[in-house]
Amino acid sequence: MDLLALLIVAVIALLMAWLLQRPSLRRPPLAPYPQRAPFLGGGTVDSHAWSRFHVRYYPMTLLLIAFEMEMMFMYPWAVVYVEEGIKALAEMGMFLAILSVGIVYGWRERVFRWQ
Repeated sequence: MDLLALLIVAVIALLMAWLLQRPSLRRPPLAPYPQRAPFLGGGTVDSHAWSRFHVRYYPMTLLLIAFEMEMMFMYPWAVVYVEEGIKALAEMGMFLAILSVGIVYGWRERVFRWQ
């Protein structure tokens, strides 16, 4: 019943939005390309937005994500640690052990050296 009411409200909202469109709010025609080009300090764009990055940036990105996930896991863990005690401490120890394996791997692959 709730799903049916949700669908009815959604359909009514879409129909009203379609019916009440004002012609002045519609998208204007596209301008010629020089006016649509991204602003780059007056220069022309040298590469496409979907160009690939050098492979040396990917390991550093993976390490950044690993450290971000560590922080996202540690903040709620501090609250749970008060309630759970030694069990939460063991879980955090396992998590940090897995993370340290990733850090040792990055160190071995010389990811921390900036060239």
